[in-house]
Amino acid sequence: MRLTIEKVMILKSVDIFSETPEEDLIEVASIVEELEVKAGKEIITKGDIGTSMYIIVEGQVRVHDGDKVFATFGRREVVGELAALDPEPRTATVTAIEDTDLFRLDEGPLYDLMAEHIEVVRGITRVLCNRIRKMNAQLREVKK
Repeated sequence: MRLTIEKVMILKSVDIFSETPEEDLIEVASIVEELEVKAGKEIITKGDIGTSMYIIVEGQVRVHDGDKVFATFGRREVVGELAALDPEPRTATVTAIEDTDLFRLDEGPLYDLMAEHIEVVRGITRVLCNRIRKMNAQLREVKK
């Protein structure tokens, strides 16, 4: 179990929360759930209804559908944010590549944070835009 100050420092290093003042991150630190996932274990299962996003504290995960790998994410990156914003069936499975520590943030508290802190909304928007840009670049490469 991490101390609140440790959680705040970790959250501050995550793109979504990088512009959020530390005093506001204390609130976030108090509502995230810490999880430890062993290598090879699923964090998110395709088809499940999701209402949480995950912040990778330490470790690495792959986003995949069977053997088809869409992306890998590591330390201080976020997965599952779309389901936390708009609960729908998960479109891919996320599996730990190595032992991974996570913070889980559920939909309700996330919406409360967004309502009170525009910096969190900006951070989520920035992350989603970057992912769309990367996907567009990958599509351009495939079309060549």
